[in-house]
Amino acid sequence: MTAPTLTTARLVLTPPATRDHADMVSLWADPAVYEAIVGRIFTPEEVWHRLLRYIGHWQQCGYGHWTVREADSGRYLGEVGIMESRRQTMPDFTGTPEVGWAFLGRAHGHGYAAEALAAVFGWADARITRTVCIIDPANIASLRLAARVGYTIYAEGSYRDRPTRFLERFAGLASRAVEA
Repeated sequence: MTAPTLTTARLVLTPPATRDHADMVSLWADPAVYEAIVGRIFTPEEVWHRLLRYIGHWQQCGYGHWTVREADSGRYLGEVGIMESRRQTMPDFTGTPEVGWAFLGRAHGHGYAAEALAAVFGWADARITRTVCIIDPANIASLRLAARVGYTIYAEGSYRDRPTRFLERFAGLASRAVEA
C-alpha cells in the first residue's frame, strides 16, 4: 500500500521518503526529542535505518509513518505514525499497532502533534480498532497529549529496563478527545 498524504489547516503529512533523511537526523539529535524518548542521540546511520523501516512499513503492514511539515512554509516539524513494532516489552502487545510521534523542540507547544494525530486517526479509525502507545512516566507532555487524543493507561511496565506506561486507544475517540 502507498501511504496517503494527509492535510490539516496547518500541516501536510506525507509518506516518508529518502529526501527526509537530513531532517530526521536533526530531529533525532534534538535534546527535546531524544531525552524524552530514547535517552541518546541517534547516529545518521541509525536514522537511515529508521527511515527505511518507515518506508517499508507501508508495503508490509498497510500503515506506517508520515513526515509532518507546515503547510504554508514546508518547514519540517517531525514525524507521526503507526507501526508494528514487535518490541520486547512487559507487558507484551505484539500484534497491536503502536502509535508514535516525535516533533522538534521548536514545534512543541503549538498544537502540531495533536493536529497531526487527529489527521492520522481520521485515516486510521476506519482501519484499526485499537492502538497502543508507550511513554516514559517522566514524559508529562506526551502523556498529556496521549490523553487528549483518547489514550488511557492500561498498564505500568518496562521497556529496555526502563519504567514505561502502556496506553490504549479505541477507534473513534480522537475526534471527540481533540475537540474537548
